[in-house]
Amino acid sequence: MTNVDLAAKGDGFQEKLVAVRRSATVVKGGRKFSFSALTVVGDGKGRIGIGRGKAREVPVAIQKAMESARRNLIRIELNGTTLFHPVESRHGASKVIMLPASEGTGIIAGSSMRAVFEVLGIHNVLAKCLGSTNPVNVVRATLRGLTQMSSPEQVAAKRGKKVSEIVGVAGEGKHD
Repeated sequence: MTNVDLAAKGDGFQEKLVAVRRSATVVKGGRKFSFSALTVVGDGKGRIGIGRGKAREVPVAIQKAMESARRNLIRIELNGTTLFHPVESRHGASKVIMLPASEGTGIIAGSSMRAVFEVLGIHNVLAKCLGSTNPVNVVRATLRGLTQMSSPEQVAAKRGKKVSEIVGVAGEGKHD
């Protein structure tokens, strides 16, 4: 039960269930099971939140995770429907590599990363997960990489230059 689209509340947010895990604690009378859910929520225009919830039943865990994700929304700058530049990031033993792609490429990524890109509004990206494929670490590494990404406008403002000076014109500045 991973990467499931859940019904939205009509507020324009997309909700995706990334993973559900079952854990057990052994007690005198047997085992007690509890469930943890990982969800992502986004508006498809650059806002995203991740949430985790734990409960004795799956639906309650999912509901808690959705509420947590809605409370933790952040904004990420996008270049239309793709990224501004290649990004590498890691969280724990998970390493993710994300590359911008041309229009019509689609989302080429694993299921945890795909959920993040879909709710964020990224439609063209090439992504690879290396190392651990733990969904929690992959989602966090993806989000960390996306927050580290900077637009040409941000770089120009930081350096005190114009965007045209940063990006440059093709062939300019090369010497034979």
